[in-house]
Amino acid sequence: MSRSGPSIPIPRTVPVLPLHDKVLLPGVVTRMQITRRDSIPLFEQILRTFDSRELSKCIIGAFPVRPPPSSPTSTAPLTTATAQSSADSNNKSDTKKPAVFPHGELIIPGPSPLLPNPRSSSGKDERALVSLRASSSVNPAHIHRTGCAARLVRLERAVGGFTVVLEGLVRLRLNKFTSQSPYFEADVTPLPDKTVDKSDQELQDQIVALRSTSKEFVSLLQSLKLPAPVLTQLQKFLDNVTAMPGQVVDLLMSTIESSLDEKVMILEAVDLKDRIPKAIELLTRQIHVLKISQKVHDNVEGKLNKKQREFYLRQQMAAIKEELGEKDAGEDDEMTQIESRLAAVNLPADVQKAADRELKRLKKMQPSSSEYSVIRNYLDWLADLPWAKSSEDILDVEKARKQLNDDHHGLEKVKRRILEYLAVTKLQQLKGDVRGPILCLVGPPGVGKTSLGRSIASAMGRKFHRISLGGVWDESEIRGHRRTYVGALPGLIIHGLKKCEVNNPVFLLDEIDKVGSRGHHGDPSAAFLEVLDPEQNSTFTDHYLNVPFDLSKILFIATANSLDTIPAPLLDRMETITIPGYTYAEKLAIATNHLLPKQIRLHGLGETDVQITQDALLKVATGYTRESGVRHLEREIGSLVRAKAVEYAEIQEKKEAGQSVLTDYQPLVSLNDVEEILGQERFVNEVTERVAVPGVVTGMAYNGVGGGILFIEVSQMPGKGNLQLTGSLGDVIKESAQIALSWVKSHGYEIGLTNSPGQNVMEKADVHIHMPSGGTPKDGPSAGIAMVCALVSMFSNRTVPSTTAMTGEFTLRGLVMPVGGIKEKVIAAHRAGVRKIIMPLRNRKDVTSDVPVNVLLREAFEGRLMVRSSTNTVIDSRM
Repeated sequence: MSRSGPSIPIPRTVPVLPLHDKVLLPGVVTRMQITRRDSIPLFEQILRTFDSRELSKCIIGAFPVRPPPSSPTSTAPLTTATAQSSADSNNKSDTKKPAVFPHGELIIPGPSPLLPNPRSSSGKDERALVSLRASSSVNPAHIHRTGCAARLVRLERAVGGFTVVLEGLVRLRLNKFTSQSPYFEADVTPLPDKTVDKSDQELQDQIVALRSTSKEFVSLLQSLKLPAPVLTQLQKFLDNVTAMPGQVVDLLMSTIESSLDEKVMILEAVDLKDRIPKAIELLTRQIHVLKISQKVHDNVEGKLNKKQREFYLRQQMAAIKEELGEKDAGEDDEMTQIESRLAAVNLPADVQKAADRELKRLKKMQPSSSEYSVIRNYLDWLADLPWAKSSEDILDVEKARKQLNDDHHGLEKVKRRILEYLAVTKLQQLKGDVRGPILCLVGPPGVGKTSLGRSIASAMGRKFHRISLGGVWDESEIRGHRRTYVGALPGLIIHGLKKCEVNNPVFLLDEIDKVGSRGHHGDPSAAFLEVLDPEQNSTFTDHYLNVPFDLSKILFIATANSLDTIPAPLLDRMETITIPGYTYAEKLAIATNHLLPKQIRLHGLGETDVQITQDALLKVATGYTRESGVRHLEREIGSLVRAKAVEYAEIQEKKEAGQSVLTDYQPLVSLNDVEEILGQERFVNEVTERVAVPGVVTGMAYNGVGGGILFIEVSQMPGKGNLQLTGSLGDVIKESAQIALSWVKSHGYEIGLTNSPGQNVMEKADVHIHMPSGGTPKDGPSAGIAMVCALVSMFSNRTVPSTTAMTGEFTLRGLVMPVGGIKEKVIAAHRAGVRKIIMPLRNRKDVTSDVPVNVLLREAFEGRLMVRSSTNTVIDSRM
């Protein structure tokens, strides 16, 4: 087993793997994580060149890299890897099992807590997996000229790079680099250990000293009770120290802890006469460290036994003091403080009973006990919650109405409901049994649902707390964790109450429609059934507190973009208020009264420094945004304000520098300035830009977060009477197309499409119905009447005006049934430039109650019955 030369031939030119904070010695097997950019191409090339069964033929030169001059030399301990830790029940310290790799190489996984690093003050275990971190390329001048030839044992892809296992074979001398891209390659010379000369008395003396020091090291390991297999294999290697001293030195140096410079020193010591004395010095130092470690371990174990004795003595002393009527002053002060805090919050009777029980347990425990901190935290939570502390409501209805109107434009339904709640609270103030309503504001993004909740809290004089529910998948986030778990805490509701410090705040449950569904962590939406039920939330029980808390005084306001994802039982507990999108007139008022002053203030300008005309604001709303809310509108207004801020700042700088200013600052942003600042218009009126064509009809759609228009295009071609549907259509809308075609075919003679009752209008033709924007899924029955009109328009070669839109579910009997989302559809059609809307007569109530006054409807019908006023003018002043 003498290492007189490598058993595997070493090529003259080998690829170079730079090692950072790591040294590979011959006979050592180690695992590495390769993530550096300068090393990944090497292993990519190996995967392309070698089959998985031929990886062992791949030889790599592993050369350590000097740290940059600006950073100190790393002294982190170096460890071999491949072993799993096992606990020794006698000395309570972790040891590691040996690993035997090909060619009979034994690797003693190093260092454990029994082998601390003499140069490290942290005392922490170092991981066996060495990470070569991704950084800049290595400077060839920083690479040591002595390295180690390594055989590739295993190569696997990993996140960000590769995981490799290398086996050191023989030392290498780097002569010169032959390539540096895409990875380093170098001309090398193997430096095998020379055969031991038995006639060399100096070398023989060194080997004797090495044998003696090694045996002392192994005997010390035996006293530390390392696993027997490790000691047995290590002893076998040491028995052959006379024949292979170099291999024994390399093995021992990979086992003990040493710095990077010390490892490099051993690697560069090619001559055994240089290597053995250095190894003996390091090994002797490690022996001293192990002796000190054993002494410290024995002292700690003795102190633990002493602490156990002291604990029992303290218990006896506490019992004696209790009999004599004496108490410890420090502990008494802490317990008195907890008791006074619990008394100050006026706990309910059942909560007080639970607090007294836990306080009694706490007094019997030592502060060093792990359960002491758990009970102490629990009592702190009980003392911090507002069990009987409430804020005084502002019950001035007129003042609340004014504040709500100042903060938000429109939204009359929500404002009316809040004023009703205030009025009822004022009338029932003496009884004190008014419960807060559970409101759910439903509408598209950007219409002001969240900001409305904050405004409601301000109008009522209550504290406001927002809970974001988007992505909440764990029921424990709502109801808390049970105290049996480590690190348990109450849920979001109790956390919010602690933060508000009152028991009647306004809680905004934001994005309640995005709460996760039932999974292995429970059902979060089901946890809200108790929270949002006025009949049950007076006794809400958090899992952590395990005592009831009254939530009935809290005003819960939930927000959602759609009701489709909210479970029916949860939706039944909330009072739903729909907030539709804004019309252009409403957006203009919001931009003038709220958005523009806000952006001027945020950009450090005064009220008179930026003025935008009404025409300019309207152009921004119509030509640069297409949304139900006003978020994008606010961003575009911010762009206008920033442009004026740059102009204002430049003029001020010129004035301060004494330069002449050709033109004074103009704060006004006119209609012509909008396109110059924001660029060309992004949106145009979709329907007004279209030319009326037979077979094309404008329909209306509602997608849960706002309305929109859609175009239905019908075309015929020679065929056998087949129907083709395209445009990412759902099953319901496909059925509507089938119904529309069947009705047109069965009534072709009545509406003038055929010459005789038995004639088939599609006898020698195929029909293709398409809805543009194929990337957007479409479904629902409301496009039925639009499909009928599109088919009749195509077959009769008559056009439907492009500014006329229609909606309604069509039946096989020819009836047009009412549909939902009328307000959103009408507003979206108005926004797109539609001038006439046709809809079922039974949707007239939706128009009367929901559609804003400035949105015009001219005709409505059900089936074939046209509804008009006697003077052929506008119906009900809104239509």
